[in-house]
Amino acid sequence: MQTEFCKQLGIDAPIFAFTHCRDVVVAVSKAGGIGVLGAVGFTAEQLKEELDWIDAHIGEHIYGVDVAIPQKYEGMEETSADDLVKMLQAAIPEQHRKFAEKLLSDHHVPEIPDNDGEVSLSFSALQAQVLVDEALTRPQCRMIVNALGTPPASIIQQVHEAGRLIGALAGRLKHGLNHKEAGLDFIVCQGSEGGGHAGEVTSMVLWPQMVDAVAPLPVLAAGGIGNGRQILAAMSMGVSGVWMGSTWLNSAEADAQPAQRESYMSASSEDTVRSRSWTGKTCRMLKNEWTEAWDRADTPDPLPMPLQGYLTFDAVRRTHKYAGSGECQKIAFNPVGQVVGQMNSVEACRDIMFRLLTEYADALDHIQAITPQE
Repeated sequence: MQTEFCKQLGIDAPIFAFTHCRDVVVAVSKAGGIGVLGAVGFTAEQLKEELDWIDAHIGEHIYGVDVAIPQKYEGMEETSADDLVKMLQAAIPEQHRKFAEKLLSDHHVPEIPDNDGEVSLSFSALQAQVLVDEALTRPQCRMIVNALGTPPASIIQQVHEAGRLIGALAGRLKHGLNHKEAGLDFIVCQGSEGGGHAGEVTSMVLWPQMVDAVAPLPVLAAGGIGNGRQILAAMSMGVSGVWMGSTWLNSAEADAQPAQRESYMSASSEDTVRSRSWTGKTCRMLKNEWTEAWDRADTPDPLPMPLQGYLTFDAVRRTHKYAGSGECQKIAFNPVGQVVGQMNSVEACRDIMFRLLTEYADALDHIQAITPQE
């Protein structure tokens, strides 16, 4: 199962694994796909540490880095990253801070120690720029991806001048057309079933429309892919590969505590919700008491991005670090797509890759068996 895009990148299978875990990046790339590291929560120094580790363990294989630069966000006019962060922190209303903290304390989620290290949240061009700069120092980082819209022209030019590929996610047809006009090399087309930030249109409807609209630009299908049959369905619509995120959350290599894994494995496909309660933009995640609390009429409305993200970043860290403490999972941030209903066991990434390709081959055999022969 190779496409022209696979050949261009030099990978064996058109499976792109989005993950925040460096171990998953290495395991998937070694198994024939390509791991893409989500860098939104890293400082430049932390990203350097992560990429140093990846470079030391990935061998001759390649990988990518995903950043998040919204096209519109609070503080766009700021020219200093430090000034931007100060402005955003000052703009968060006190009632929102108290409401978030009460949810954490009511569910007995411990606080992060003061000496736990520097933290960062990158939801701006200023902050993403330093991450891109670091990624492009790595010869085996072959692609940069923007999770939130068309990247700035300066970053597109920088990536191209470095001889790398740059793409972006698109949840609407017009976003894909904007990406193409801006000169991107590929588009990740995410249907509403996907975890994290996605649009309103389902994958089955959106994928073929995007393929036709931006041809001959390669399109990667995202949203609702968790097995080989779903990969075959996507590939039949003309995409050049599949972009998978949720599947790796419960892999053996993923940085996830037992309580978080249990939340995924016990959830059905009906147990996700699209909510603005964590990032300020509509994002698909496991529904719980946190998402319900922010949706009530008598509670504060979520702030626009990136203000809500800065407000909730402490809660993200605490519910991840102390996933099994108190009633943490009742309010934890667990972004995941509707394929969560298929995530019923813990598998090594290599085994997941083998299963996906085997299921794909079996599904293709089924189609060929029911296709009339001349």
